[in-house]
Amino acid sequence: MSRIGKLPIVIPDNVDVNWNDSEIVIKGKFGTLQTKIPETIGIQQDNSILKVSLKSEARNLRSLHGLYRTLINNMVIGVSEQFQLTLILKGVGYRAVVQGKELILNLGYSHPVKVNIPEPISVEVVQNTTINLKSCDKELLGLFASNIRAWRQPEPYKGKGILYKDEQIIRKAGKAGK
Repeated sequence: MSRIGKLPIVIPDNVDVNWNDSEIVIKGKFGTLQTKIPETIGIQQDNSILKVSLKSEARNLRSLHGLYRTLINNMVIGVSEQFQLTLILKGVGYRAVVQGKELILNLGYSHPVKVNIPEPISVEVVQNTTINLKSCDKELLGLFASNIRAWRQPEPYKGKGILYKDEQIIRKAGKAGK
């Protein structure tokens, strides 16, 4: 049995959890999230504690136990507190601006890069080089951050690119001169 799957999920007071055999819907202060769950996953609720269990002990189904417990826990945390990621633009002339529903990035290309911002994500640009992303959906937030980062991966020689906050780039030595 999964060690992570056995852990209980504590539900805050301002979060509402509803489920049936195939879907779970979680509503909170920052939004509503829903996901499909397999029929082999069972959910029990006692007051403000949610427990995820397996209905059968088949080997291939046991791996889903911890996964769905973590997904449900991330949904509860997201609708009650929100997730936040910070990206830092590091390079000469790199900057970002939010215009309407688009994030416009100047990353050293001959043209500005325009990225559409998905609905549940809020974007804030601080001092032109720091991008703060907030959302209740952890999966969508990470995917959006990686799509932005894909425009300029950090490179090991000068350390330029789009970095996550507190990310350390291992620098390489350049060519050794004569």
